[in-house]
Amino acid sequence: MSDSYISRELSGLMVEQDLLLKWHERDLADIISDVGFSCLLCGRCCTTEFNGHVFLLDADAERVMAMDPSLLIPAPEFELADEEGNFYVSGYALTVREDGSCIFLADTRCRIYDERFTICRIFPYMLHREPDRRKNLEFRQISGLNEHGEYHCPISEDDALTFARETIAYEKAYLAQMIGFYQAVRALFEQKNTRHIRAVYDRRIQEFRKGAALVVYVWYLGSFVPVTVRREDYLGFGWP
Repeated sequence: MSDSYISRELSGLMVEQDLLLKWHERDLADIISDVGFSCLLCGRCCTTEFNGHVFLLDADAERVMAMDPSLLIPAPEFELADEEGNFYVSGYALTVREDGSCIFLADTRCRIYDERFTICRIFPYMLHREPDRRKNLEFRQISGLNEHGEYHCPISEDDALTFARETIAYEKAYLAQMIGFYQAVRALFEQKNTRHIRAVYDRRIQEFRKGAALVVYVWYLGSFVPVTVRREDYLGFGWP
C-alpha cells in the first residue's frame, strides 16, 4: 500500500540533505562571527515556552537511557498514525517539569553543562529552513535568534569555526535520523499493509486529550520501541 504523505516527507528531507552539502564551514563561521551571539545566562532557552522541546539524537538518547530511562519521552507532536491508531515518532525528547523547564535546569544554570546534549551545544546556531519566493526550500542562516542574549560580541575565528562544524554535524545527524525514520516506517507500513491516515491521527489525539493512553513507536537505534503515554506525561510541553 503506497503512502504519498510519507513519500513527500522523505523527498523534502532529501532535498534538505542535498542543500546541507552546499554549506561550507567557513561560510557559516563568517555568519556566526557576524551575529556575535553571547549568552546572558537567562535560562529561557531551557524552557518549552521558548524552545518547544529538546529533541535528542540517538547518541544523546543513549546517554540518557544509561543515566535514567524515565527522563526520556517520545518527542511531542508525533509524525504518523496507522490505521489501528498506533503512533510513530522519529525520536525521544527530554522530559520537563510541569512548568516547562528542563529537568537539568537549576537557577538558570544547567547541571550537566559540560556534558550537555548536542542540540544544547550548538544552540542557537541551528540552520533555519524556509521556502524562497519560488517555493524552493533553502537554509536561511540561523534560527533561534533575537529573543534572548546579546549580539555583535567578538567571537574568535577558531571558536566560530568550531561552532560551524558542530552545527553542520548536528544537522547532518538530525537529517539522517529523520530519513531513517521515514524509510523504516514506510517499509513497516508496506509489510503491515497499512498507511498514515490523518483522520485516525486526529481522532486518537482527541481521545488522548480526554485521558486515553496511546502506544507510540519511537525510532531509536534502528528499531521501533513501543512506549505507552498519557496526556499528563506532556503537561510541561503544553501539548497536545
